[in-house]
Amino acid sequence: MSSVAEKESPNTPNTLDTMDHVAVTVANVAETVDWYQKHFQCTVAYQDETWALVEFANIRLAFVLPSQHPDHFAVLGDPSVYGQPKKHRDGTSSVYIQDPNGNNIEILALDHDSAKQTA
Repeated sequence: MSSVAEKESPNTPNTLDTMDHVAVTVANVAETVDWYQKHFQCTVAYQDETWALVEFANIRLAFVLPSQHPDHFAVLGDPSVYGQPKKHRDGTSSVYIQDPNGNNIEILALDHDSAKQTA
């Protein structure tokens, strides 16, 4: 992961003003989704054994296994500004960076056909 200051270029337009999701690591994706559906009004946008995406009225929350993704929040932008983007199985691509406190931020580019399935 790289520091934003190392990769940011003032000549590159990259607004970074839209949050896509927050991701938290969990031990069991299915149990976590079940619990959230019982306790909150949210819908499942995507779920498999390694990650899930639930949608609330104002934000999307991803449940991920620690072996797949770190805890992070995702902001829509051009990941290539920050490094070599990694292509994900849902068609999105991203780069993880860290803020000065070590928090993980995913700079995420959506695939036009997968805007509902990110992590």
